[in-house]
Amino acid sequence: MPESRFKLNPEDYTDPACPFCTEQYEKEPPVRRIPEDRILARLDGFLDRGDTASAERLLAYWLDEALAGRDLKGEFLIRNERVGLFRKLGKRDDALEEAEKTLALVDRMGIGSSAGAATAYVNAATAMKAFGLAVDGLPLFEKARAILESARQAGEPLAIEQKRADKFRLGSLYNNYALALSDCGRFSEAGDLFRLALAVMETLEGSEPERAVTWLNLADLLAAEKRHKNGSELPEFTEDEERTVSEYLETARDLLDSVPDADRGGNYAFVCEKCAPVFDWYGWFLYAKDLRRRAEEIRKS
Repeated sequence: MPESRFKLNPEDYTDPACPFCTEQYEKEPPVRRIPEDRILARLDGFLDRGDTASAERLLAYWLDEALAGRDLKGEFLIRNERVGLFRKLGKRDDALEEAEKTLALVDRMGIGSSAGAATAYVNAATAMKAFGLAVDGLPLFEKARAILESARQAGEPLAIEQKRADKFRLGSLYNNYALALSDCGRFSEAGDLFRLALAVMETLEGSEPERAVTWLNLADLLAAEKRHKNGSELPEFTEDEERTVSEYLETARDLLDSVPDADRGGNYAFVCEKCAPVFDWYGWFLYAKDLRRRAEEIRKS
């Protein structure tokens, strides 16, 4: 039977809900944005209390909402956060899968030269490093470095808070890139990047916890290099090297202790928990115990 010349379209038999409603004529429904700022505020609240289960549920819920609303920008944000959370929780497959999907969104959205893309590259590469794939993550760190250093050199006029965010992002890149290079045995390059991280962070008020972590990273870098050279589990330091390591540890301790009580929030607790095992390893048992106590008190408050 030949096709009817009187084929009906939806607009022929469906009345708009109101005279100005045109959604039914569109091929796709309009994008529904998720409330990004509100989500991040709630996420920070959960993480400050160490409630990772609630943080994971929050991100799962809003990922579904972003997908349902065709909100690519929101999906990108949520997947980025999930990469970091799954990494901290040790969920290897989930973290790597989210990293892959986040990187695919960078290409799909055409934002490969943006600061957001740089963050995605760093998150993905850091997850790879955490799960034994440091070498695979190095090209992503290099992509992020090219973006962030280019933006810094451009010297574009930015708001103060935006400048702070850019500097923190750059310092974080240098730190995480250096850790990956250390895992790959590229110790000299790693040391240079740790010092670049310090140079950036020292210009930022309130960066004492992050700088403390970097000084501990420098101590661990020296230990890793000695283990590599000596082929032993325990580093065999010379007297000068022992003195250097002690100076790094003392600097980190002084930075952590210098943070005013009013500024000791969730991030400070997280840093204390991260630093405590390092101090333990070098025999600073009482200080490590005190850091864990500080973190516990903050989590309970």
